[in-house]
Formats: sequence, C-alpha cells, structure tokens
Amino acid sequence: MSQKLSGKVALVTGGTSGIGRATAIAYAQQQAKVVVVGRRMDEGEETVRLIKEAGGEAIFVQADVTKEADVKAMVDKTVDVFGRLDIAFNNAGTVGENPSLIEQTEAEYDRTMNVNIKGVWLSMKYEIAQMLKQGSGSFASGGTMCIVNTSSGAGVVAVPTQLLYTASKHAVVGLTKAAALQYAKAGIRINVVAPAAIETDMFEAATGGQDEVKAYITGLHPIGRIGTPLEVANAVLFLSSDLASFITGETLMVDGGYVAQ
Repeated sequence: MSQKLSGKVALVTGGTSGIGRATAIAYAQQQAKVVVVGRRMDEGEETVRLIKEAGGEAIFVQADVTKEADVKAMVDKTVDVFGRLDIAFNNAGTVGENPSLIEQTEAEYDRTMNVNIKGVWLSMKYEIAQMLKQGSGSFASGGTMCIVNTSSGAGVVAVPTQLLYTASKHAVVGLTKAAALQYAKAGIRINVVAPAAIETDMFEAATGGQDEVKAYITGLHPIGRIGTPLEVANAVLFLSSDLASFITGETLMVDGGYVAQ
C-alpha cells in the first residue's frame, strides 16, 4: 500500500491559498497531476507556479463553485487536459457572519450556504458522474477514486458565534456520509476532513488580526497551538491514497484535540 499518486489526476477547489494550496502542492509532490480551481486567477496561477517550480504538473481553472455551469466546466476541463479524474478535494469555503441570529440577513444565509454546502453538492454531482464513467475504482481493480470534502470542527460541535457556518459545516458531514453510502459499491470513497483553527488568511480574517482573539482561540486547542495548512494537507493526502482504501463515510478530525474535550 502506498501514498504515492503517480498517474492520478487530482482536482482541488479553493486551491488559491491556505489549505487548498498546501494540498494541491502535496498532491503534486506525490506525483499526481493537479487541477487547481478557484475564483482568484492571480492566486490560482501562483499555486500552479509553485507546483511547476517543484517539478509537478498542474493547470488552473477559474470557477465559482456556487454556479453549476462553472462546476461542470471545471470537470470538463480536467478531462479535456488530463483525460480523467481520480481524486477531488472539495475545499472551497467561506466564514464570516453577524454572530447574532436575529440580526443575520437572508443574503448572509444564502452566501454561506451556497459556498459551503451547495458548492460541495454541485462539485460531487459532476465529479462522481465523471468517476462513474471511468469505472475501475478503489474496490474494482485496486485503483483509487476518492473525494474528500472540507468540513470543520464546527461541523461536529457548535460554535455559538458562527451559527450559519456551523450549520453549513454540519451539512457537509451529513451529505458526505449519505453520498459515501450511495456510491460505496461503485468504488468511490468519500470522506471528510475537519480542521479546527488553522494558520490561514481565513483565520486572520475571522480573528480580525487581534492578538487577544488569536490567543483565546489557541487556548481552545489542547495541543497548545493552532494547526498549519500542511498538517491538514497531510490528512487529505492520507484519505486520498490507497493507505485509506477501507475508509469511507468518515470524518477525520485535524483539530489538536479541540472536539475531544
């Protein structure tokens, strides 16, 4: 059994920074061909540049995962360029909302749900359709076809100041479990990675860059620090590899013990 992904094609949404960028690079280091997907072209091309500088192969596809035409196009482009799709990491997400439920707007609700859950649903819809066309999944011939979706510690426990985010990330876990059961016999493994606080631009935005807020959040993690994008990428890499060949419908916490308390 190996973590090497030689000859595999991996698609990463939200690949323009943070966890997505770290995972795209990690896939390439394990010899996969990588499709980096995101809304921001400059940052996406930077991820591709970093992969190519390290000797990997990658392309960038500009897409908004809340738009069905964009999601279909990203999968079509993957197949046009690389001929197949073996691995998908559905990582695009958003955070940031009014902490008061009674003051939240319909626009806030729609934005959070559209990115965090509709985007995952749309991505799986087209990724799974392509994988089914290919056949020869993880149970059919020893190959690997798999999907990893990004939830959060807030997908397992509640964060009272982030109601919509909590709801959307719980939904990712539920959707993943149901899809994993539906397509298990087709040889497509579908799992969740659930990070707690990670050193990303999103974390900086959520804390407002305030040291006291960062210190408080850090103190919520029994391991004594927040995580790094590479630590999440390593977990995704494991779930994407043949080392996880008998794992589907599961949520892998990458949270420094946050939800174990």
